[in-house]
Amino acid sequence: MALPIKDQLKYWGLTAAVFAVILWFLGDVLLPFVLGGAIAYFLDPVADRLERMGLSRALATAVITVVAILIFVIMALLVVPTLVNQTANLIETAPQLTRDFTDFLTTRFPSILEEGSTLRSSINSIGATIQERGGQVLEAALASVSSILNIILLFVIVPVVAVYLLLDWDRMVAAIDDMLPRDHAPTIRHLAREIDGTLASFIRGMGTVCLILGTYYAIALMLVGLNFGLVVGFIAGLVTFIPYLGALLGGALAIGLALFQFWGDWVSIGMVAGIFGLGQVVEGNVLTPKLVGSSVGLHPVWLILSLSVFGTLFGFIGMLVAVPVAAAIGVIARFAVDRYQQSLLYRGVDAGPTETPDKR
Repeated sequence: MALPIKDQLKYWGLTAAVFAVILWFLGDVLLPFVLGGAIAYFLDPVADRLERMGLSRALATAVITVVAILIFVIMALLVVPTLVNQTANLIETAPQLTRDFTDFLTTRFPSILEEGSTLRSSINSIGATIQERGGQVLEAALASVSSILNIILLFVIVPVVAVYLLLDWDRMVAAIDDMLPRDHAPTIRHLAREIDGTLASFIRGMGTVCLILGTYYAIALMLVGLNFGLVVGFIAGLVTFIPYLGALLGGALAIGLALFQFWGDWVSIGMVAGIFGLGQVVEGNVLTPKLVGSSVGLHPVWLILSLSVFGTLFGFIGMLVAVPVAAAIGVIARFAVDRYQQSLLYRGVDAGPTETPDKR
């Protein structure tokens, strides 16, 4: 005999509250484990495909680990130092860029930026603020990453956790399935499959899109000769998961820098604009339809809200779990709406059997 619904809600509510409290107090401690779990989840389909090719799970995990180490070494030696240097140079150059922008507006629109005007003072203060705050953020980030504790957490614990979870992923899923309450197991499995499908489409698919576009933007802008092209490509690729924001933010930054660097060379400026135009065409017509799909069910506003709320409540660890939790809440909400529309509360006491829509 199943527990009454009131008791079930009490137990599940208590479980959710305990989970939230643990996340609140142990967010920093859980960070490497959350990152390791995310990496294992991301790579599990690769391991499954290698298994279908005839490799054992242990050998598939070993192959993925070796490839990941090679990629990490290449990035550590070639990409990361350049990215850090360009970011620091961009922060240092910000005041000069704003002064050049002010001179440009003053020369061509003298009535807009009169000496001592509020607009002129605001523009001049932007560069100094970016230099001051940006330098502080960069120094703090570098100091944090350089600490022994963070090095151990990020470069030792995270890979170890990811490898062990990837190796035992299928067994862990089977063990969790065995612990599901028998009365609700079919429903939970159905919801879990939908959540996994949403996450697979969004996180795996959109992560791949971000990586491809970020690499394309960075390489293309550097080939054109744009200063700080690697930083612009990294920023544009990083926020591509929010539709149009990556292209707008990266495009505005790249074209703005191109105007200062190539002023008068309209071919180079047009090439920078064309790079982002081509990137958007490829993303909208090839990458996103093929890798993400058209019905992920995560609205951009819902994503921004979840990132803001979880980031405010739980810090950086909250931002990491925001998208999976948002996907889960979305699937559960759609399931609840479907059940509500089949209930007497929606249909009324005198309603007949639920009609099945004509699919002809």
